[in-house]
Amino acid sequence: MSKKLHLVSLGCTKNLVDSEVMLGRLREYEITNDSTSADVIIVNTCGFIDAAKEESISTILNLHEERKEDSLLVVSGCLTERYQEELQRDLPEVDIFTGVGDYEKIDKIIAEKRSVFSPSVYLANENSDRIITGSNTHAYIKIAEGCNQSCSFCAIPSFKGKLHSRTLESIRKEVSALVAKGFYEFSFISQDSSSFGRDMGLKDGLVELIKTVEEIDGVKVARILYLYPSTTTFKLIDAIADSKVFETYYDMPIQQIDDGILKLMRRGFGEKKTIELLEYMKSKKDAFIRTSIIAGHPGESDEAFERVCDFMREFQFDRFNVFFYSNEETTPAFTMKPVEEEVIEERIEVLEAIAKETTKASLEKMLNKTITVILEGESDEHEYILSSRPTLWAKDIDGDILINDTSDLEIVFGALYEAKVTQLAGDRLLGTLVKAL
Repeated sequence: MSKKLHLVSLGCTKNLVDSEVMLGRLREYEITNDSTSADVIIVNTCGFIDAAKEESISTILNLHEERKEDSLLVVSGCLTERYQEELQRDLPEVDIFTGVGDYEKIDKIIAEKRSVFSPSVYLANENSDRIITGSNTHAYIKIAEGCNQSCSFCAIPSFKGKLHSRTLESIRKEVSALVAKGFYEFSFISQDSSSFGRDMGLKDGLVELIKTVEEIDGVKVARILYLYPSTTTFKLIDAIADSKVFETYYDMPIQQIDDGILKLMRRGFGEKKTIELLEYMKSKKDAFIRTSIIAGHPGESDEAFERVCDFMREFQFDRFNVFFYSNEETTPAFTMKPVEEEVIEERIEVLEAIAKETTKASLEKMLNKTITVILEGESDEHEYILSSRPTLWAKDIDGDILINDTSDLEIVFGALYEAKVTQLAGDRLLGTLVKAL
């Protein structure tokens, strides 16, 4: 009988790619959703902020409580890389520890039943032989690891290191291989995607990547996630907007807009240049703009908070996330005077209310439009109501459109359709299929 594997991937989509690499290396195992029957349990952890660290620890302990005798509990990822000594000392429940450098060696690590921490960070490539999860048509492509930025609040460079980009040829080979397997939609990701290639001497690495991907037959939909203000150029904004393959999708976390706080955050760009970039993105036809804001960074005065609130209302982002400032011990902001937690909680509520308003406004703009969607499956509302996603929206991030009228078309999940948006019910759009594409 084949042994069973239960894997939990926490945190970001970059972590998910590494989890998929581990699944590929453990193909002889039967994947199970039932942790109590698994012979091997892997938790790929996130160690970015306090909430993620707490989720990782509680997941590990809960799985240990449930697991069967003689099973192996393996913990990998950012949390273990960042806190190697502490976790190995304080978590005797775990059988094997590994960090962010050995995903492709996970089969050997498990066979040898030993903890391993390689000094270099692993970067998935065309030879990784991943098992793509969650879709038969969409895949994440990791284009780089590490980050050259020095944001005051971020600990990632301390355990992921400096920027390390893949070659364009490596990316081309991986995408081409996935297209041959039926994948046609790709999201390109890294910690700082707009810096891609700078470590290899490429001045406009992402522009070159766009050209490379456009030449691959079979790629129908693509987008780039995680742009950074000071490394995003007008040339890149143009290249994304002009592409027939890449969606006019701009995901650029700004974190704040007040000049003083941006300076404290060590963001590289001030308010004026950041707004110039955003306005240029907005000038592009059918542009979709996503960002994120951190509430409560040390030094964030009432005036600075009001400034960001005013800007978020005025600019009308299609989507934005709000994060509670997390005081990380290896970051420059750690020694700064903190904002009181109660104040941060109040600010979070205000920003989330604004986000709800601007998201609704974005959805309302889509009413009565005919758009291209990917039919993803049955909805969470009812088995007879289907879930679709506009090609402009990122998978698992920007939501879905409910299809309550299929016009008697043949239904193929994962296929492209033309659909008309007919109604906004609460915070969900409804639509009708028009034709298959």
